[in-house]
Amino acid sequence: MLPNGAKFANAKPQMEQKKIIILEHESEEDTRAEDIEPALKQAEWTRDKILRERVFTDGKIIILGKVAKRQKPKKADYILRLDTNFPIAVIEAKKKYATASAGLQQAKGYAEILGLKFAYATNGAEIAEFDFITGLETIIHRYPTPQELWNRLQAAELEPISERTKDILLKPLFPNPGKPPRYYQEIAINRAVQAILEGRKRLLLTLATGTGKTSVAFQIIYKLWNNRWNNTGEHRRPKVLFLADRKVLVDDPYAKDFAVFGDARASVFDDGATTSREIYFSTYQSLAESESREGLFRRFPKNFFDLIVVDECHRGSATDEGNWRMILDYFAPAVKLGMTATPLRQDNVDTYAYFGNPLYTYSLRQGIEDGFLAPYIVRRVVTDVDAAGWRPQAGQTDIYGNVIPDDVYMTPDFEKSLSLLSRTKAVARHLTEHLKKYGRLDKTIIFCHDQEHADQMRRELGNLNADLMKQNQNYVVRIVSDEGDTGKGLLGKFMDYEPFERPGIPVIVTTSQMLSTGVDIPTCKNIVLFRMVNSMTEFKQIIGRGTRVKEDKGKLFFTILDYTGSATRNFADPDFDGEPPLITSEEMDENGEVVEGTFVEERAETPPADWTDEEIEAMTNQNQRPRKYYVKEGEVTIVAESVQVLDAGGKLRTLEFTQYAKGEIKTLFTDAESFRAAWADPEQRQNIVAELESRGISLEQLSDITKLPDADPFDMLCHVAFDLKPMTRRERAERVRKAATLAAYTNGAREVIDLILDKYVQFGANELNAGVLEVKPISDKGNITEIAALFGGAPNLLRALDDIQKLLYAEAA
Repeated sequence: MLPNGAKFANAKPQMEQKKIIILEHESEEDTRAEDIEPALKQAEWTRDKILRERVFTDGKIIILGKVAKRQKPKKADYILRLDTNFPIAVIEAKKKYATASAGLQQAKGYAEILGLKFAYATNGAEIAEFDFITGLETIIHRYPTPQELWNRLQAAELEPISERTKDILLKPLFPNPGKPPRYYQEIAINRAVQAILEGRKRLLLTLATGTGKTSVAFQIIYKLWNNRWNNTGEHRRPKVLFLADRKVLVDDPYAKDFAVFGDARASVFDDGATTSREIYFSTYQSLAESESREGLFRRFPKNFFDLIVVDECHRGSATDEGNWRMILDYFAPAVKLGMTATPLRQDNVDTYAYFGNPLYTYSLRQGIEDGFLAPYIVRRVVTDVDAAGWRPQAGQTDIYGNVIPDDVYMTPDFEKSLSLLSRTKAVARHLTEHLKKYGRLDKTIIFCHDQEHADQMRRELGNLNADLMKQNQNYVVRIVSDEGDTGKGLLGKFMDYEPFERPGIPVIVTTSQMLSTGVDIPTCKNIVLFRMVNSMTEFKQIIGRGTRVKEDKGKLFFTILDYTGSATRNFADPDFDGEPPLITSEEMDENGEVVEGTFVEERAETPPADWTDEEIEAMTNQNQRPRKYYVKEGEVTIVAESVQVLDAGGKLRTLEFTQYAKGEIKTLFTDAESFRAAWADPEQRQNIVAELESRGISLEQLSDITKLPDADPFDMLCHVAFDLKPMTRRERAERVRKAATLAAYTNGAREVIDLILDKYVQFGANELNAGVLEVKPISDKGNITEIAALFGGAPNLLRALDDIQKLLYAEAA
C-alpha cells in the first residue's frame, strides 16, 4: 500500500525521470555483464544451467468493469538449475551503488514461490545469501558451485539421496516446446518423483482445477517409465494404472497427453485385462466387482502394477467401504499417487487419511495471483420466495391434484420437494437479460437440482431465446446422464469449439451433476448456480469449470451467477482460498428486474455432492407422499444490489463500490490538495490511474456508477473520496479561458488554446499533449512548427500546454 501519495508527490519531471530510468537500467546491465556472469562462470555454472531474466508467472488479471487487464508478470534476474527441470537458486541483481541486501527480500520472495532453498542478491561487489534450510543470512564473496548447493540440499534430507535417485531426478522431462511445464508443475513433478524413488508408498498432490494435473501426472509417469524405474529393481519399464471415476477423465488423457506412449498404452474399456502393455487407463467402475460379476481387477496379479495414479482422488477413493479402496488394497505392493484439486476439509478427510499430507499444494488463490487462473465476479441474485419462503394456501393442490403439506418452503426445498415453475421462469428471464447485456454467445453452464429441473430450465431459456434457437437448435441444450450418447456428443462440441467456428455448437448447457468435474471448457464465461452446493469440495470443482484462461479467445475472467446463496456462503468460509474481487447481490421480480427488498440468509440442506441423480431420486421416493409437488401458478419476484469485498481481516463485508473506491483513493492521498497537486502532472496522473486499476477501480466503471459522464475524472474521484461538488469538463475549460495567465498570448495562439480546450471538453485530459496539434481542426492552423510560431517558439508552446494543465486543476479562487 502506498503511504499518503508519496509515490506521486515526489515524482521527478518527465525528462529527468527518463534519464534516471536509463541510468538505472544501464547500471543493472553493468552489474550483470561485468560482475554476476563472470562470477557464476568462475563458480562452474555453465550457460545451460543459468536462466536469465526468467518470467515465471503470467501476471495477475485485474477485472475493470466489463474488461480485464494483466499486471506485469514476476521475473527473476537469474535462476540457477542443476539440470533442465531442476532449479535450485534465484539471484536478484541490484545497481552498483545499492547494497546487495537491498534485493534480498525480493529474491527470498521469488525463491519461496519457486520452492527453492537458496536466494541471492548482489550489486556486483558483494553477494547476500539466504539459506532456507538453516534460516541464515550471510554476506559471501563467491557463489557456491552446483555440487556445493546439491551437497547442502542433500544434507537437509532425512536420508542420503542415492546416486540412482539423483541420476533419475536430474534427468530432463519429456520435451514439449509448445507447452513447457510451469514452475509449480516442475515442483510437483520433482517432489513426487523423488518421493517415489525414495520408497514412499502413498503420495498426494493438491493442484487447483485448471492448473494441469494431467500434464503433471504424464511427466511423472514418463520420467519413471523412460528411466526404467519399477518396484522390484528389475531392468524393465514400470506397469502403471491411471485410474479415475469418469470415462472422460480417462479417455481424454489417453488420447492427448499420453499419446506419445503409443502401443504401450491400454484402455481397459477396449482391451480388457491384457497384461502385455505398460500404461493402463480405466475407471474404477470398469474394474470393480458387483453382486453379479467378479471384479475385472482380480484378473491381474496383485503385484502387477508398480504405480497407480488416482485422478480426482477426493471423489470417494479412500473410504474403507469404497470400490476404489478395494482395488487399491488388492494391488498392495503398488505405489499410490493421489491427485486432487481440493485441500483438506471434513468432506474429503478420508482422502488425506489414506494418502497422507500433500507433497505440494498449488491453490486456487495462488493460481489467480500468478495469472494462470481466471478471477471472477459473483452476482448474488435472490427471488422473493428464496428470501421470505413460499407457503401454500390451505388445501392447495399441485398440478397433479396432490395436496401440498402446509409448511414454509425455503431454498433447500425448491426442486427437491417443491417445484415452483414460476421461480424457474423468473431466473430464466433474469439470466437471459444478463446474457443480452454482456454476451449472448458467451458459453454458460447452469447447475440445476436434478435432471428434470435441468430440462425445465432448458425449455424456458430456449423459448426466451427463440431468435437464436431458430438459427441454432443447439443454442440451449441439456447434458445429463439420461441423454446418453447424444449428450456426450453435444458435450464434445461444447468443449472443443466456439459457436462461431461451426454450426450446431451449444452455447448454454443445463446440467445437474455431470459437468461438475473432469470437463475442460476454457472459454466458459458464466457459471450459474441454480441448486444448493453445500460441499466445499464440489463447490471448488464447479468453480473450476470457469477458472481456465483462454486469452486468444478473449476469456480472462468469468462470472458466477448465484441464485441459491451457495457461492456467497462458501466464499464466507474462512478455509476458502480464492476469494472473488467483486460480489454483487440483488433480488428480482417476475420480469427479472431489480426491486427493493432485503436479503435473508437461507438454511442449507442438500444431498451429498457425490450422490448421483438416481440416488437422489431414490432417497426422495422412500416416503409415501409424492417425490415432488409441482406448482405452476403464482408469480415470483427478483430484489437490491450491493458489493462485498474483503476487509483487512480477510472477511467479506457488504460495501458499495463507491465506498470501496473512496477507501482506496484515501489510502493514496489523505486530502484533496495532495491529490490535486499529483493529478495536475500528466505522468503522475498516469501512475494514479494505473494504481487504481491495479486495485480493481476503472474510471469508466466508476463514471457509470456515479452517473457523472461529463465530469473530469479528477472531479469524479474527489467527489467520491472527499465529498467535493464535481465540476464538468466544460466548466473547467471556461475557467481556463478566463484566466489572466493566457491574456499575454496572441489571437492566433488563443484560437489554438480554445481548440485544445474544446478537445478536452469532448474527450478529457488525455488530449492535453503535443499530439493534439496534429488533429483537426487544430491541424488546420498549420503544422507543429507553424503552430509553435504563433506562440513565439516551441518552448513557449510547451509552456502553454503546461499552463493549461495547471490552470485546469488549480483551486478555484
